[in-house]
Amino acid sequence: MTRATALLLALALGGAFLASLALPYGDLAGIYRQDTGLATTLLIELRLPRAALALIYGAMLGAAGAAVQALFANPLASPDLTGTTSGAALGAVITAYIFGFAAPIALSVGSVAGALGALLLLLALAGPKAETATLLLAGLAISALAGALTTLALALAPSPFAFYDAYDWLMGSLVDRSLAQTAFAGIPAALSFALLLRLVRPLDSLALGEEVAQSLGHDVPSLRRQVVCLTALGVGACVAICGAIGFVGLVAPIFARRLTRSHPGRAILPAAMIGGILLLLADLAVRLAPLGRTLPIGVLTALLGAPFFLWLVAHMRWRVAA
Repeated sequence: MTRATALLLALALGGAFLASLALPYGDLAGIYRQDTGLATTLLIELRLPRAALALIYGAMLGAAGAAVQALFANPLASPDLTGTTSGAALGAVITAYIFGFAAPIALSVGSVAGALGALLLLLALAGPKAETATLLLAGLAISALAGALTTLALALAPSPFAFYDAYDWLMGSLVDRSLAQTAFAGIPAALSFALLLRLVRPLDSLALGEEVAQSLGHDVPSLRRQVVCLTALGVGACVAICGAIGFVGLVAPIFARRLTRSHPGRAILPAAMIGGILLLLADLAVRLAPLGRTLPIGVLTALLGAPFFLWLVAHMRWRVAA
């Protein structure tokens, strides 16, 4: 855990200084001298919020993915595969057409509402004891519906500029985010993460079955509602600021559960750290890629995450057949 923390700090610091236009580490002293030079302005107003958002968003996706996987007792559950990310994106786009993309509070409320609606619909369709196939079908159906409605919203964009803003935002990006936007994503995400950590023991007990969890004194229906609301709050707030970034919430908990073995609830903290590391690495990759322009980070995570998901499905099928 100490090594992971050190790696997180190193990547966050590297994210603040490394890009196509690198900053010398000596310029950090300018902050303490209240230097208003270009390097310091670039560092404080652009680089630090971007690195902080990568850490916050990645950690939230990892924690939410671990909580959802523990709730459904299924390693294929994740915020994007259960429709949470798509629902949050739809809610944010609809809200943006009403209030504009420059209204972070309204975007956050709309995004959280969309994520919450998607998760509640998933619980209604799949049920708490859903098998893998049922969960995937319900999640894919919700994601497809939310994606179709988002496409319809794009088609009905009031102007080409609104269309471009929405399309660029839906690709997922950490570029040009401010300290205020970082706070709008970070505060709900931190609250959600802190409350999810309080559910570690009840989620661990679910691995033994709902009846065992009830016998241990845990209110399973209440636990289910708490996980749904908290993941919707944290992921929805991040999606409102940074757009849709997929597959981190699937990959991070899988690696974390290798560390916690039969304790899925305890995977929340390591999954958050792994998620932060993954998104910081992805952000560094899109910054340093020699493409002539910045690749949307959501595109990169999808390009890397989709093959991993296919491998995971094939691996699980092979294990069942064996």
